[in-house]
Amino acid sequence: ADRRHVTARAQTRLHTPEKLTATPSLSQDKADSRPKLARVKLVLGRTGSRGTVTQVRVEFLDDVNRSIMRNVKGPVREGDILVLLESEREARRLR
Repeated sequence: ADRRHVTARAQTRLHTPEKLTATPSLSQDKADSRPKLARVKLVLGRTGSRGTVTQVRVEFLDDVNRSIMRNVKGPVREGDILVLLESEREARRLR
């Protein structure tokens, strides 16, 4: 019984990447599939149910005129450089 269970799990893992590559995502279509670097310009405050997420405004290093708000988990302060895997999505405002 254990052997069949392990085999079924292994087959599930093998099929997962195929499903991911079969459906193109927005980030794969665009040229920004590479991670983007952004500098923390302003720390806006804490958010999340327990206050573990910090909301910050970042400006991109390659385009200084462009800035967005993001949620960051973990310690962060002004001047830190973030590596953003997805740079189009912006965080909602704090309440």
